[in-house]
Amino acid sequence: MTSKKTALIVEDEQEIAELVRFHLQREGFECAVTRSGRRALELARQATPHLMILDLMLPDLDGLEVCKRMKESEQTRGVLIVMLSARGSESDIVTGIELGADDYVTKPFSPRVLMARIHNVLRRVSTPIRDELAESAIVRCGGNLIIDKERHQVSVNGKQVPLTTTEFAMLAMLARKPGFVRTRDQIIATVHGPKTVLSQRTIDVHITAIRRKIGEFGEAIETVRGIGYRFADGETVDAE
Repeated sequence: MTSKKTALIVEDEQEIAELVRFHLQREGFECAVTRSGRRALELARQATPHLMILDLMLPDLDGLEVCKRMKESEQTRGVLIVMLSARGSESDIVTGIELGADDYVTKPFSPRVLMARIHNVLRRVSTPIRDELAESAIVRCGGNLIIDKERHQVSVNGKQVPLTTTEFAMLAMLARKPGFVRTRDQIIATVHGPKTVLSQRTIDVHITAIRRKIGEFGEAIETVRGIGYRFADGETVDAE
């Protein structure tokens, strides 16, 4: 079993695939390449990679569908996904993030920028959640929304909810102190780090996804116009 970081590059343009492979290998990644979305799912199930670089326009299975299936599977939902596509409209980016992508880079792209974005994604999961998120292992909201930080799980009415790493950290941050307003910049700094440059619109997209996934508890995440978000002031209990 290799201790190296592993990456699966899903790209149907050979030159781009080789360019990405070259730069990832320079950073110590062990890489596999495929041009097929269906094959990518097979490879991910066979040997779960740390990272997937995913093109959207593939010859067989659309990259968005690949991402959706990756995040629906318990075996592969933890794979970090960076989408790489010529489709750069706001709606494309929003869709990719809502489906669970950790970042979205548009073509044409700078390899240095791509690698910086990849390092940022890796840093999010390798850096311990900051102090205010780590004060207790479990947060219970209203008795039926349970945020278990040690297991990195969220459940609603006893049913596990699949959140991305970013979504989980954002929900934990807001639920930890109900009634406290968090600006978008505060959310970015706490979840991603103070040096991260991220569009505030991206935070809005993540909040929309969280609300949808936690169902009836989605209404508890309140929008404070012109400022940010807060978790409704109510029953929140910390448990060890």
